[in-house]
Amino acid sequence: MESKEESIRIKRFFKCEKQVLGIMTLYDALDFPFYEVRTLELPDENNQKRISCIPCGEYEVIKRWSEKFGDHFHILDVPDRDYILIHFANFFSDLLGCIAAGFSHTDINGDGYRDVTDSKKTLKKLNKLLPQRFKLTIYEDLA
Repeated sequence: MESKEESIRIKRFFKCEKQVLGIMTLYDALDFPFYEVRTLELPDENNQKRISCIPCGEYEVIKRWSEKFGDHFHILDVPDRDYILIHFANFFSDLLGCIAAGFSHTDINGDGYRDVTDSKKTLKKLNKLLPQRFKLTIYEDLA
């Protein structure tokens, strides 16, 4: 039997002109889901730098640290893009093509768009649960 590794999958389930909402599920080495958070991304603008979410697909991800975001994740080898991260953010206006992770989708600031809550806490938890390197699959399931 082939040995598997932990992975995450992001299911994008809602898109509008300002943002994309998703559910990030963590899977163990036996492919069982064991943790789930909510995601927030910019809309699909044909993979344009700084204004678009990244394309659906499979990616390698590594843990990373920076002054700005502390412990976060770097998505590697995104076509025509660089430094695409999974980091803390609450609003689509905080993003430049990266992915924000949070506990739930709620309209925090009353602008009519759902944000992600408790993003810093969520990133800390993800850093504890995930290995140094793992696979990410992003797909759409729009109802």
